[in-house]
Amino acid sequence: MPTEYTPLITTVRVAPHRQRYPHNVFRRFCTIAISSTLIYFFAAYLVLLFAEPIHIPDHISWSGHGRSKVSYDELRQIILDTPSREKAREWSKYYTSGAHLAGKNYSQAAWTRDKWEEFGVKSDIVAYDVYINYPKDHRLALLEKKGEDEASSSWKVAFEASLVEDVLDKDPTSGLKESIPTFHGYSASGNVTGPLVYVNYGTFQDFEDLRKANISLGGKMAIARYGGIFRGLKVKRAQELGMLGVIIYTDPGDDGELTEEKGVKPYPDGPARQASSVQRGSVQFLSFAPGDPTTPGYPSKPGVPRAPVDAAIPSIPSIPISYLDALPILKALNGHGPKAKDFNQYWTRNTGLKYKGIEYNIGPTPDDVVVNLYNEQEYTTTPLWNVIGVINGTIPDEVIIVGNHRDAWIAGGAGDPNSGSAVINEVIRSFGEALKLGWKPLRTVVFASWDGEEYGLIGSTEWVEEYLPWLDKANVAYVNIDVGASGRHFKASAAPLLNEIIYAATGAVKSPNQTTAGQSVLDVWGGKISTMGSGSDFTAFQDFAGIPSIDIGFNPYPEDAVYHYHSNYDSFAWMEKFGDPEFVCHQTIAQILGLITAHLVDVPVIPFSAKAYTDALDRYVEQVEDKLDSALSPHANELDISSLSEEDITSIRGSHRLTSQLSTNQTHNHDHDDGTPSAASFKKALRSLHHKISHLSKKAKSLDTQAKALAEAINHIDELPWWKFPKIIRLIFAIRSVNTKYKLLERSFLYSEGLDGRPWFKHVVFAPGLWTGYAGAVFPGLVESIDASDWANALRWVDIIGVCVERAGRGI
Repeated sequence: MPTEYTPLITTVRVAPHRQRYPHNVFRRFCTIAISSTLIYFFAAYLVLLFAEPIHIPDHISWSGHGRSKVSYDELRQIILDTPSREKAREWSKYYTSGAHLAGKNYSQAAWTRDKWEEFGVKSDIVAYDVYINYPKDHRLALLEKKGEDEASSSWKVAFEASLVEDVLDKDPTSGLKESIPTFHGYSASGNVTGPLVYVNYGTFQDFEDLRKANISLGGKMAIARYGGIFRGLKVKRAQELGMLGVIIYTDPGDDGELTEEKGVKPYPDGPARQASSVQRGSVQFLSFAPGDPTTPGYPSKPGVPRAPVDAAIPSIPSIPISYLDALPILKALNGHGPKAKDFNQYWTRNTGLKYKGIEYNIGPTPDDVVVNLYNEQEYTTTPLWNVIGVINGTIPDEVIIVGNHRDAWIAGGAGDPNSGSAVINEVIRSFGEALKLGWKPLRTVVFASWDGEEYGLIGSTEWVEEYLPWLDKANVAYVNIDVGASGRHFKASAAPLLNEIIYAATGAVKSPNQTTAGQSVLDVWGGKISTMGSGSDFTAFQDFAGIPSIDIGFNPYPEDAVYHYHSNYDSFAWMEKFGDPEFVCHQTIAQILGLITAHLVDVPVIPFSAKAYTDALDRYVEQVEDKLDSALSPHANELDISSLSEEDITSIRGSHRLTSQLSTNQTHNHDHDDGTPSAASFKKALRSLHHKISHLSKKAKSLDTQAKALAEAINHIDELPWWKFPKIIRLIFAIRSVNTKYKLLERSFLYSEGLDGRPWFKHVVFAPGLWTGYAGAVFPGLVESIDASDWANALRWVDIIGVCVERAGRGI
């Protein structure tokens, strides 16, 4: 049997273990740290070296930053945790405690600047000298001629409108001594008297309906309902047709189910409209050019030349009134002329004063019943004050701007604009908390509190006009909040490049609605993003400078309390009782706005979607094709509006298409005998536009794919060893290239000569509708050519748009 194997063990004596290079670990750490730092600063230097030189505004004193001590995920959490209902309520209380009409709110501008500085954001006041009006005196009276013959007759006042809103014990704001009178911004002074005509909503098509019915308009007074289109365009069309003046009232029929007629108590005891509520507002011709009407296209600085204003603001007086004041005036029309029901379905919808004895007759009133309108305005050139706050980023030519306006028509404005003012304060406070913890943004973020928005987007427009060269080189996106909270329904408008950013932010924030607890805002909202129109401070950025923009806020659902827009009752008391009692919507929209801003500021690859833009462009061409088919249809006017949205109805009625004048030969497949193009030629050209957009779409998809790969690579950059610094530098340059392409894509769609008849609007894709004002139009050059049945001009615009599409393709 073999014996057990026993290994031989030999012991060797050695010296104690000694580290030959005791500094090796430290040296390796220092090498990596120094190399990484050098690579970072070298890459940053290269980015700055190859950045195009830009003129930075004086109040944005740029300086670079080192690396941030706060990660992006940590920043997001700060933004979600910081906004407070109590703080939002505090800011709302301050802003709504007194009057802050444009050009008369310096103390609020200074307070806002100081508050932002307190939050840690360097801020300044930037002033412009602008031309605006303030109310001096007004009167509106219904006069009747009394007496049996001309010699003994005289005019008697049958009714005189109060032109004031009731003081309510339960709403302290309604009784403030500094309450602002009811008036229209940019209304003309005048003392005019004449018979009255009811013009429905005063849209272009409403006036055409009246003309077709042979209703005499010249030398008459118009009474119009608020709604449908921007109020200034109601006055513009009345002026063009020779009318003397315009009275505008709010019909409770447009309030849906929440009316006194249906047993709902009015404010302050219930959610229905207060009968004496008056909607103030501007009557500037907003869809033709916003901003100071005396300085179109250039900033209103002291000493600049001033242009005439005839084409920009009305020459006939106008006045806003309550439906309580409107009742006796509308009753004077009873029995005179045709009734609304004798026209079409657009005239009979939402006529909410029938229960008060109003028959909605068109008029005119007989010669012995007239209306006298006296309106005295003081026009002056006065300073406005924008507040501009800046957090400097690392990259000097990538800038995000976030804005809200501060001025209001009333001593209050809890919804418009100061829910937005409270929200932007909370967003800035959130970023201030991040700064305290060592956050250093990648891109510069600029916060703006605009003045003069209500008159015609003045503060933002003048600022954009002044700093256009810098904005053109540096501005990545503009994010706007106006009415932050006046209900519980989230709404968003945006350039298609930005859609995904909105979805990401709303998907990360819980819904404020108690009935949808646990769901996100995106879950409840559904994701519909509207086309950008006008009516708020994004207009100059989007339509003049070609900067992709976002506008967000919570608006009322149909079942929410009636929002007293531009009325004394848009007050802190209304907000506390009906608008947002717990200020939870204020908090929620602050979280969403903050997340959108953080995403744009701190994600290395600009989070745009070029493919979403090209998909939208293709849909917009389809909309133009649908409009063309509708215009050429023999049944174009036979529309059932019961299933249409308010936006669709506004678009239809705002159009100045005269379908009855479309000749049958416009549907021929060839140009006319005289060589002028036909509608068929235009329709064929639209197919070529689809083809060009398809080519652009392929390039957009490739750009998005590259951006996605770069975003993935930059997330793992810390995993690369230091000696692979060439790869790091190539990655940084690739990101730089993609970001520049994204940043400049929207600019590709600017046309230097502007739209027909309104050259201030440079964007060929987006503009306010010519005769809607608020609502957005897509491819306005094409749409307006269809409205005018001008196929030669339509083809011209196909060519212009085609050049822009090709330019965008070359850019990416």
